[in-house]
Parts: sequence; C-alpha cells; structure tokens
Amino acid sequence: MCDIFAVLVFALAVFSASLNALEVEDNTLIPKSHTSLAEGVLLGDLSKLDPLKKPGENFDLLDWSLTLPTDLNKDKKADTVYEKSLSKGFDLKPFFYTADDGGLVFACPNVGAKTSKNTKYARTELREMLRRGNVRIKTRGLTKNNWVFSNAHGSAKAKSGGVEGSLEGTLAINRVSTTGDIKKVGRVVIGQIHATDDEPIRLYYRKLPANSKGAIYFAHEINDGDDIWINMIGSRSHTLSDPDDGIALNEKFSYKISVVDEVLFVTIIREGKPNITKYYDMKDSGYSASNQYMYFKAGVYNQNNDGADGDYVQATFYHIHNMHKGYKF
Repeated sequence: MCDIFAVLVFALAVFSASLNALEVEDNTLIPKSHTSLAEGVLLGDLSKLDPLKKPGENFDLLDWSLTLPTDLNKDKKADTVYEKSLSKGFDLKPFFYTADDGGLVFACPNVGAKTSKNTKYARTELREMLRRGNVRIKTRGLTKNNWVFSNAHGSAKAKSGGVEGSLEGTLAINRVSTTGDIKKVGRVVIGQIHATDDEPIRLYYRKLPANSKGAIYFAHEINDGDDIWINMIGSRSHTLSDPDDGIALNEKFSYKISVVDEVLFVTIIREGKPNITKYYDMKDSGYSASNQYMYFKAGVYNQNNDGADGDYVQATFYHIHNMHKGYKF
C-alpha cells in the first residue's frame, strides 16, 4: 500500500509539474508581441498600396538592399541594389516591381546568378540595412547596420544597430517551381534571419505539383552545426499529400518572426483562422558569441536549382516591417 501511495504521489507531482510547464509556456514564454496579434487578421494596411507607384513609394525600402538573380556587370556574382536606389523607385521586371494590386512582386528563376561560390540557389531577396543609406557604415560585421542577441557582450550591443526584434510580412505565393529534382521542387524561403555565417531561421513555403495547397515550416541552423526542422502547417516532405488546412497559391497570409531573450518565435496568420505560433529556444545555438551579428531577409529565395528553362518562383508582398530595441525607425 505504501509503495502504491508513493507511486501516486510521484505521478501527481509529475502531472503538476507538467501543468506548470504548460502554464509558463502559455502565459510567460510566448511574448505579448505575438499573443496580442488579432486572430485571423492579416498584418499591415493593404488599402494604402497604389499600383501606380514604384516599390520604394509603397514600402519603406531605405531599410533594405536587394539581391537579384542577375549578373548585369559580369562579375560572376548576383547583382545588388542598395538602399538609396531602392527608396528612389528602382524596379526591374520581371524580378522586382509593383503588381496591379499595389503589392511588391519578387520573382526568381530556378537557375540564376548567386551571391557566392558557396551558395547553391538564386534569390530575389531584401537584406536588412539598418544604416539606411549611410555608406560610411560597413555592411558586414558588428556595425550599426546589423543587430545582436540580448545576451551578446555589452560592447557588441553598443556597436550594433539594435538588439533582437521582429520581422513582419504579409504576402501571397503566386508560383513555385514545378520541375527538376523532386526533393527540391516547390520550395521557397520567404523570410530569414541571417547571422555571420549561418541562419537562425529560414521560413519555407512548399507546394508539390500534385497538391492544391502548400505547407509552412522553418529551419533553425545551430551556429556551425546542423539544421533543426519545425513544421507549422503540413511538413517539408517531398511525398506529402495535400496538407491539412494548407495555404493555396495566391492566398494571402502573414508571418511574424521575433527573437526575444534568445528565443525564436514564429506566428502564421490567415484570414478568418486561428493563428499558429511555434518557438525554439536558441540559448545553446551559439549566436551570442562575440563574432555574431544578425540581419533579416525577406522575398523569395528559390530552393530549387534544377528543372526546365523558364521555371521560377514568385511571391507578392503587401506588408514588410522590421523593428528592434534601440532602433528608432
């Protein structure tokens, strides 16, 4: 009897601890910046977008540079358009331009110019530039152009342009790749945090050719280590049947990516549906090291470098907003 009683006491203690853990998770761990997001309400004011305006007139692009899948100057690297040119109205069809509904179109072929010899895939993607056109500030390194984690050394915080923060995007995926290696078909990265060398998050959309809807998932890359994969809607499998409650092409949705006290939070928002939030604790991932700096990326980073000529991915963004502690814009 005593043994049974002891087992019951132990079981109740474990059960109670589990309840407390859930309580902490629900009430404390997920920050108010995510729990306060209205259920099923897309982020941003889409009514202000004007189809007659250039991208830099509809969006504040002084915070960004743009990588294109082109090599117009023949230097064997992808072309970059910097902040001031973007903010003054740069566009380039068919890769980067204002859509008929005022959204900002990003398109990228499967095969295109890449940023370096070590990069496998082409992209039409914005890179966060906190310097906002001040070319005296270096792009890379612990400078006012980039941000750091909250547990970085105080000197790193003083040198950086901000501490942690969030990236919001509202978009519709218009097209994904449909040809080539089945393990790569249909994949596109739509938002990132890039660190010195690795990526604390790559947020993916994937729709397979036989499916009517796509999945959402993300990868967290351990600094100088392996990827950890987290599914949000469906999965990253190349044999996945139509994901339950997946996202169709041309369906608008929003995402919010945040880093708060070294914890990564991702929320997906769809009109009229419950929000989905997942998180990953990055305290042991190595991104508070003295050589680590961060920047957000948004657009289309095509994850297929194979397939038929003319195959491509395309997304239209309706809202892009970045924010950081210590950053006033």
